Parts: sequence; C-alpha cells; structure tokens
Amino acid sequence: MHVLVVEDRRSLAGHLGRALEEEGHSVTLAYDGEEALRLGSTDHYDVIILDVMLPRMDGFTVIRKLREVRLQTQAIIVSARDSMRDVVHGLDAGADDYLTKPFALDVLLAKVRAAARRVPLRAPQALQFEDLILRPHQFELQRGERVASLTRTECSLLDVLMRRARAVVPHSVLIEEGWSSEAEVSFDSLYVFIRALRSKITGPGELELLHTIRGVGYSLRTAGPQ
Repeated sequence: MHVLVVEDRRSLAGHLGRALEEEGHSVTLAYDGEEALRLGSTDHYDVIILDVMLPRMDGFTVIRKLREVRLQTQAIIVSARDSMRDVVHGLDAGADDYLTKPFALDVLLAKVRAAARRVPLRAPQALQFEDLILRPHQFELQRGERVASLTRTECSLLDVLMRRARAVVPHSVLIEEGWSSEAEVSFDSLYVFIRALRSKITGPGELELLHTIRGVGYSLRTAGPQ
C-alpha cells in the first residue's frame, strides 16, 4: 500500500515512515496541512496518517476538505489531543480512526493493516432494504429521491446492518466487521459513526429505520425494538 504520513515533527515522521516501509508499504512524508491537502487530494494513496496540530492548516480541516470532494482514502488521525470532544470532532470531520499520542507503534501498524483490508470494500453490489439503497462502489445511499454520500467506514457499517436487516447486530460485530478484529475501536467511536449514519439514513418526515437496542447493539428495521 501507499501511505501518506503527515506529521510536522520530522524525526517522528521519519520514524513512522521507516516502520511502515519495513512492513512493506510505500511511504510519502508531508510536514504541514497545505501539503497534506495537496497530496491527499489525489487517489494515489491507500491510507493517510494525519496529525492534528499542523502548520498552515490543522488536520481536522484537512480531512474535512478531503471529504468535501468525496475522496474516500482511509484516514487515521494520530494526535496528542485526546479529549472526547477532539475524538468526536475528528471522526465527524471524516476520519476513519483516531489514535491518541503517545501510542504503541504496533497499534498504529495494526490499524494500517486493518485499513488495508477495507480497500476495496467487500460488497460491490447494491443492497436494498425497504426504500433504502446502498451503493458501495459510489459510497452513497439513496432514500427515495434523496442521495447522501458516505465515508468508507459508514459504508462498511451500513453494509453490515443491511446484510442483517431486521436482526439485532451487536456492538462487537459492528466493530469487528465494520473496522476489523485488529482495530481498537471504542463503543464511543461506534456511537459517533452510527449517529452520523442515522442522520443520513433518515431525513425529515422519513420513517426511522436504524434503531438502537440498548445495551446490545443496533438493528435495521421498520419498527422500533419490542
């Protein structure tokens, strides 16, 4: 895979680059937000590892701008900003994962391997439940005449839910199949993605399809939990 590492501390960027190359990846280094946006705006990279506190443009802005042009490259934020507010902000901006500093290098490498398994998506064909259609190749859903774009992780999660429509999908299954068994994803992160996905699935005046089964998981169904 080709990985873009964006980190303004050159020594750390070099350390991460060497570790990724030892894993067999091709690596490009960038040291500020504007360079990250310029390089990341192409489809040349499979994964972007992105710091938040960057010169010229912060990482949150970089990932938001990349998602605005519907670039679906896997993005892992790596930052010392570790508050829940920052994590939620990063995931809402379009990151697929968020790792706080300091971190174990093995954890980052595992997250990159997990991202690799999500490229490309497993399900190329369109899926339908009631009036909801998922088109994985276009990273979009359609509800009636309304179309909404999806991040790669939102697309994976909706794929899991649609393939198990009307059943209850536990949190652990969504995390394992939406990310991977090696990804260290918290229930809080899952909640953030489900909240964003729900807002795209159900617009004003539309029947709610994605339901929370408290303490267990989520279910795609026409009626609420019994």
